[in-house]
Amino acid sequence: MENSTGKKFNLRLSIGNKIFGGFLVLIALFAINASIIFLTGNKIDNSVMSSFQTINPSKDAINELITLVHRSRMLATNWVFLQTNDDDKAALRQIISLEYPANKERIVKLMKNWDSDSTSTKFKKDSSQRVMMTRAFHKFDSLLSGTTENIINTLTGFDAYEDPTTKLLAGDYVDQVIIPQANNIIAILSKIKEKQEVLTEESATALSKSSNNLRTITLALGLAIIVIGLLSATLLVRNITGPINYIKDVVVKLGRGELVEDKKRNFSKDEIGEMAIATDNLVSGLKATTVFAENIGGGKYDSEFTPLSEHDVLGNALLNMRANLAKVADEDKKRNWATEGIAKFGEILRSNNSDVQKLCDEIIGNMVKYMKANQGALYLIDDTDDLEEKTMSMTSCYAWDKKKFINQKIHKGEGLAGQAWQEMDTIYITDVPQNYIRITSGLGDANPTSILIMPLKVNDQIYGVIELASFSSLAEHEIEFVKKVAESIASTVSTVKINERTQKLLTESQQMTEEMRAQEEEMRQNMEELQATQEGMKRQENELIDSMNARLRSVEQEARDREADYIRQIEQLKKKANS
Repeated sequence: MENSTGKKFNLRLSIGNKIFGGFLVLIALFAINASIIFLTGNKIDNSVMSSFQTINPSKDAINELITLVHRSRMLATNWVFLQTNDDDKAALRQIISLEYPANKERIVKLMKNWDSDSTSTKFKKDSSQRVMMTRAFHKFDSLLSGTTENIINTLTGFDAYEDPTTKLLAGDYVDQVIIPQANNIIAILSKIKEKQEVLTEESATALSKSSNNLRTITLALGLAIIVIGLLSATLLVRNITGPINYIKDVVVKLGRGELVEDKKRNFSKDEIGEMAIATDNLVSGLKATTVFAENIGGGKYDSEFTPLSEHDVLGNALLNMRANLAKVADEDKKRNWATEGIAKFGEILRSNNSDVQKLCDEIIGNMVKYMKANQGALYLIDDTDDLEEKTMSMTSCYAWDKKKFINQKIHKGEGLAGQAWQEMDTIYITDVPQNYIRITSGLGDANPTSILIMPLKVNDQIYGVIELASFSSLAEHEIEFVKKVAESIASTVSTVKINERTQKLLTESQQMTEEMRAQEEEMRQNMEELQATQEGMKRQENELIDSMNARLRSVEQEARDREADYIRQIEQLKKKANS
């Protein structure tokens, strides 16, 4: 009995040792697999967080600084050549006192992270970016200081603008200092921006490489586990029948890449049964993990995956990696969408800056299409005298019932558009009143789901309102995009109106000049005619005087003759009386 028990015990220990050894190998492989995947996942997380916290904000801050250089160059030029453009002067002062210091502080903070362990090795090896950025800051500080000294503090009033020497020196400073230095700064920042783009590409390449390595390691370890299973089955096949043969068939089929059918066979409650169940779960988990890793590597972040358990290190690491990659991809998608839209509308604003009506038509049409809205309208504040109450009129619309709004003036605080004008803030509603507006098509009409009313505001001054109606709700990044574009629209509308008023005044001046020239020519002709008439009248007067003198001499002679006759007659009468 003892011998029988000893044999069973020894046989059990022999099988247990083999199984224990096999599981030790499997556990070691799983530990190695989990460690490698965990380290790779941390590496990917660090790369993603570096791109999210340092590289992308650095690119955005550099782009903002380039925009500030462009704007400061333009506003300094406007300061010299547009005396009455107070908005641009205020904008230049705001850049010098607020916007540029804030941007500089932001970049300086980001530059500290360029040497951190979480960022790309390119940052560590390439210190020229910090040197170039420091040089760009120094040049821009010098440019703004010179602008303040030679333009802002010089052209301070009407007398300064009327002084030819002062204005000439300011214009020369713009042409010879501001524009070249601004171009030089932009060139330096563009080089830094190019290096940032290279860093982004390197980060994406490293991310893809890590994903590929992760997939390769998972596949290799899976194959190693299958091979070990086959070897274990081969060693135990002589001592164990039934379940072991079944396990052997399963492992062999999996080794050939075949799908094992679930025959719902009941395994014994011993080590062999546990091994069969563990092998079945292991193969299923490896197949699911491999497919999921391949999907992540292929950019399919919406693929479904369920970890083997809440303690599944590999599965949870893959899920965390998928969540981080999907978040970064979604943020990049939104950022790219906004960047492309800003560039698109920037080109529209640059291409249509001579006619307000054409500009508004282009803006509202493209805005409705780009936002995938259904209707849109653009209102501009009417040009009125300072004593009159300000009103706003619809300038352009897209798929809107314009007849209803023709010649209709909107006062401040009237309706949602007037309320947005008065509050100088965005209005976004999803509970649209039934009688507010209807979106009409050939098949009928319906109430919109959402209404977005965005004021065209720049430098705390309202130039109009843009209104969008849609059957779908708008995301936060879409509303923020419309807000940014609205600022550019307001700035361009302000510039176009100024240009139109300037052109109108120039045309009126030219017309008045032509009219004065015509009047001068007419007066000259009248003077010539008057002079000719005066000469004719003078000749007639001389002739009349000569005629009158001759007549007077004749009358005087006749009078003298009559007087002589009268005297002779009197003398004759006296003689007769005396005789």
